[in-house]
Amino acid sequence: MAKKKQQSSGPVAGVYDTDTGTCELVRDTLTADGWTILVNGVPSSHIDIDDPTQLDFEYMRWMAGLVRHHPFASDKLRALHLGGGACTLARCFAAEYPDARQVVVELDGRLAELVREWFDLPRAPLLRIRVGEAREVTESLTQDSRDLIVRDVFAGAVTPPPLLTVEFTEHVRRVLAPGGMYVVNCGDTRDLVTTKREAATIGSIFPHTAMIADPAMLKGRRYGNVVIAGSDVPLGGDPALTRELLGGAVPAQMWTDERVREFARDAKVLRD
Repeated sequence: MAKKKQQSSGPVAGVYDTDTGTCELVRDTLTADGWTILVNGVPSSHIDIDDPTQLDFEYMRWMAGLVRHHPFASDKLRALHLGGGACTLARCFAAEYPDARQVVVELDGRLAELVREWFDLPRAPLLRIRVGEAREVTESLTQDSRDLIVRDVFAGAVTPPPLLTVEFTEHVRRVLAPGGMYVVNCGDTRDLVTTKREAATIGSIFPHTAMIADPAMLKGRRYGNVVIAGSDVPLGGDPALTRELLGGAVPAQMWTDERVREFARDAKVLRD
């Protein structure tokens, strides 16, 4: 597949140079107008141009479910997305919450430009893409200025260590308004060491936590994604969310605070 340096209107399959390497845009043959982005060879995002609420990655469905069933205090959802990719989740929330104000933080400026060219993303102030490093941007934000912070940042297959620590999570809680929620995508192996330490870290800062994954992942039978959330209000108490998670293409299990803390009780929190 030939490399492409410039892009006309609309997505065109190919490999494109970016500030941090390359991204590949691949046509999804299973949907009418779906596309997958691979960043430096790793699947990063999927977008269905015809339906912004269609989430192909299971962990994004789990995150969206947590958001839909969370009692946010603010009438207008103010969301910060750490990790941009194709802005899939932000695009979904823009469709479901028309008055939302969202900022997506993306380290790779060229990738952010390409995504704007390829896909019909809402414009500022509904959705702004801010080029920068996720921790630096978070630390610069005003107290109580966001209702939702989503962390989905990967360098290859791992999240950069500065985004995992107690010190960073303290900044996240400072930026969140009362009743807000922090949601992270934790990629882990079968030993679940990272998941336990992330759950312990988030639980040391937030009084309420929750975890979502498929049962095989939680039993240590495979590697994959675990969604972990923290808030100053209870999480996961809505039976409709449980039904929604069980009804997905990959049925998922949700653990609320007590079980999350039991799971992570012997794990050491992560520090700078």
